[in-house]
Amino acid sequence: MENNLHIYNTLSRKKELFTPINPGHVGLYVCGPTVYGDAHLGHSRPAITFDILFRFLKHSGYKVRYVRNITDVGHLVNDADEGEDKIAQKARLEELEPMEVVQYFTDRYHKNMDDLNVLKPSIEPRASGHIIEQMEVIDKLFENGFAYESNGSVYFDVEKYSKQHDYGKLSGRKIEDLISNTRELDGQSEKKNSFDFALWKKANPEHIMRWPSKWSDGFPGWHLECSAMSQKYLGSEFDIHGGGLDLQFPHHECEIAQSTGAHGHEAVRYWMHNNMITINGQKMGKSLGNFITLDQLFSGDNDVLEQAYSPMTIRFFILQAHYRSPLDFSNDALKAAEKGFNRLMSAVATLDKIKAGSESTVNVEDLNTKCYAALNDDLNTPILIAHLFDGVKMINSLAAGKENIQAEQLESLKKLYHDLVYEVLGLKDEKDADGGTNEILDKLISLLLTTRNEAKQNKDWATADKIRDELASYGIAIKDTKDGSEWEIIK
Repeated sequence: MENNLHIYNTLSRKKELFTPINPGHVGLYVCGPTVYGDAHLGHSRPAITFDILFRFLKHSGYKVRYVRNITDVGHLVNDADEGEDKIAQKARLEELEPMEVVQYFTDRYHKNMDDLNVLKPSIEPRASGHIIEQMEVIDKLFENGFAYESNGSVYFDVEKYSKQHDYGKLSGRKIEDLISNTRELDGQSEKKNSFDFALWKKANPEHIMRWPSKWSDGFPGWHLECSAMSQKYLGSEFDIHGGGLDLQFPHHECEIAQSTGAHGHEAVRYWMHNNMITINGQKMGKSLGNFITLDQLFSGDNDVLEQAYSPMTIRFFILQAHYRSPLDFSNDALKAAEKGFNRLMSAVATLDKIKAGSESTVNVEDLNTKCYAALNDDLNTPILIAHLFDGVKMINSLAAGKENIQAEQLESLKKLYHDLVYEVLGLKDEKDADGGTNEILDKLISLLLTTRNEAKQNKDWATADKIRDELASYGIAIKDTKDGSEWEIIK
């Protein structure tokens, strides 16, 4: 298997040739959602980013085990070690069992992912289903001297760990700065240092989600969950760990410390982080209250939206920026993505209408090389899309008879667009998503076009123009060709 994929490794801060631990196999872990509310536009970015990676690795011939977790316990309100569990808080406010909240929002998250054509992971573990595995990691950390108990809670000793290992290597934080800037007065906290993080928290009397342990009735720390689940399904060393840039510190930094502290070596070869979606330059998030849910985007039901945007428009919008670049929400950007997506899908449909000739005046092989070079360059989807649009000009010229193509090259061009547009980019034609309405529309427009052609043959130009203009007013463009008339829906 030829491999040219280069990945930007956050750990080394450079692009590296991807070399899996086991040839032909890839272990991929991505931090999934904390399910206490509906998925928003920000959640779509890691889902789509790592869906592209999953798809491209499989397309390249790898056997991939993709693990994406569901966080259903332990993620506290302030993302640190204090406050109420986010899911328990929602359950209390809604007068529900916490697992009712988890099931409801997990189902809705799955529906949104299906809408966006995000493939299901190989395994989707829940944190609450892996309490024993998390306790086993804590035991190993006690054995190796990196955990300590305080009032029934267990914490990771960052200062002790840093004497043997490089805490902060992923995020660039320096332990000396943490010590000098955050040391608390003695007696103010049950931690040795304020930057020590919880491995196990003793539950307050009112805390609903709790499990018995040798330390206390309590619940696991948020960071511990991903270490335990990733290594259960992918081993103590695996290839790629992904997630949003906002998780780099402290979440992923703590994962590295836990794994190294427990096993004596790092678990992850390549760390990948997608950048944020911003709205007016500020990170979109539930905690900031500036988010737009995916359901609102699909329906248009939000004051900041000028119209509804289809799932494939959202997916195309995400793919138009490199995953490591920030992406700012705007109606103009989404409208441009909608036009671009429709233009690309129209060109793919046009491919079936092109007839092969005896010679070629186009270079399909060069286009193919450029497209795959973009993907192999750290999943550079905006460059790939630019090349695909260069190909759209080629397709339209071939359809208009301005260029010629041989049968073998035509098949190669069709395969390129099928593989990259559908299989790797995960785009799909939304015209048939309305369950049969499109078939009726086809028949009605065909009837109108037949009537228009008859009018033209009878030199009844007024009727022919009226049909064309009326259809245009409904967003349906008519294009006259030497073989008849074609139509497409435009915005």
